[in-house]
Amino acid sequence: MPSLVGEHPEVEPLLEGRDGAQRARLLEAMTQVVGRKGYAAATVADAVREARVSRSTFYALFDSKEACFVQAYGHGVDVLVERLDAAVAAEPGDWRAKLRAAMRAYLTVLDAEPRFARVHLLEIHVVGTPQAAAARDAAIRRFAQRYRATFAAAGSAAAVVSDDALFVLAAGIGQLAWSQLAAGASLSALEDTLVDVALSLGGGAGPPWT
Repeated sequence: MPSLVGEHPEVEPLLEGRDGAQRARLLEAMTQVVGRKGYAAATVADAVREARVSRSTFYALFDSKEACFVQAYGHGVDVLVERLDAAVAAEPGDWRAKLRAAMRAYLTVLDAEPRFARVHLLEIHVVGTPQAAAARDAAIRRFAQRYRATFAAAGSAAAVVSDDALFVLAAGIGQLAWSQLAAGASLSALEDTLVDVALSLGGGAGPPWT
């Protein structure tokens, strides 16, 4: 079963074809291998074996294991954000309902994709290079700006929320999600807690959800 990376529009159509298929298979393979073994233990040999390509083909397409992994990570984040956008668009309620819909989608998607969840929540931190750190921070800021857009619909209370506070919110949600995943528990159980935290920051705390 493909990961979120395998569902990216630059990957999915190519997985079974010829043109561009090797790059697509390697991105998906790197995600699967790192999701199983962790970044430190995963090797280029693992990825090329999984993708059914040669080592020389790998290095013709990517400079390093890191370059392949970071690109795969970015593709997976793209698909995750698209899922959240779709959940928000489908929710007819107010900004609070849309916030809950996005949070539920985030947790549900990662629950269903434990290998990419590991890549997204933990392994990107393990790489330890400036390139990986930049990719990780860019992803956190994408989620932070999604909160900004949602809070903007709440009125003036959201205007005082700083970019740094939203970054802390997005990063903290990711850290708690990883702790839950590492404990073998369902991420969906975090929904109420995470919605309450986000509402408190956005100035939208109110009656309990029903």
